[in-house]
Amino acid sequence: MPRDRTDIHPVLSTTTIALWAAGLLVLAAVVVTLLWTTLGSGHSQDSVRLDVIRTGASIVVGTGGAAALLLAARRQRVTELDVRQRDFDATERRVTELYGKAADQLGAEQAPVRLAGLFALERLAQQYPDHRQTIVDLICAYLRMPARPLPRRGSEEAEVRQAAQDLLARHLRPGERFWPDTDINLAGATLHGLVLTHCEIGSLRCAGATFVGSATFRGTRVVRGADFREARFLGLADFRRVSFGEEPKPFRGTTFEGEVDFGTTTEVSLAGARTRTGPQPRRKWPSAWTERCIPEQRSWATLEPKRVHDALTEG
Repeated sequence: MPRDRTDIHPVLSTTTIALWAAGLLVLAAVVVTLLWTTLGSGHSQDSVRLDVIRTGASIVVGTGGAAALLLAARRQRVTELDVRQRDFDATERRVTELYGKAADQLGAEQAPVRLAGLFALERLAQQYPDHRQTIVDLICAYLRMPARPLPRRGSEEAEVRQAAQDLLARHLRPGERFWPDTDINLAGATLHGLVLTHCEIGSLRCAGATFVGSATFRGTRVVRGADFREARFLGLADFRRVSFGEEPKPFRGTTFEGEVDFGTTTEVSLAGARTRTGPQPRRKWPSAWTERCIPEQRSWATLEPKRVHDALTEG
């Protein structure tokens, strides 16, 4: 929010203006006195002295006019800031009103009303960039909330949640409607068929999330950091050509129960992650990682660096 206009251009007080005027008079008096004393005496100097007085008066008038122009400019500036502040306040009131109405719709019982709330939030975020992160946080909070009853494929609740996921993906891909530097918090959410391909995201928090069906992040770049700790992938987990950011906390405690594809170029730590084994799921890990079977759990394996695995095998 902008600073108060009086903090930017404080209005001059009456005392300050009076002191300026007194200073101008003193300056003129000093100039006239100096010029007067340098002329000496004699009747021949009368016209010159008259010019000195005129010069002093001109200094007072000219400087006073400049000061008046300065005050007028400052007054105009304050007026402009008043208008700008009123416009800002009116815009904020309108955004707050529209946001509250859309949020109420998102919490409605009827699925069509919730859909209308989602699209209203999307329009609001597109029109007012300063409020985008707040709106994205609200949509993510909706996805994190448990659905009652649990959404079935094709149900109204599933359609609304799919629309929310598609909305996020649509604006996280660079292009005409891109929302840059957006933080996504889906920690603990249950997500069905999430597709965040070729996106650019500020930060991505999916700790403790459950991914039902395919979860596709192919080609996505996370700027600051991604967190998939304790997440659960029940279907395909596609992380080909993904950049996990500067401070990733990716997959400690994560379980992969379906197909996995990290491609050959993705760089990530899989320490502490587990995967189901067996002939059916196709699993492609980063080139530096491999599986090590868990003796007491035959259908599960942990992920560890290949160099560690090779050292233990040789030993």
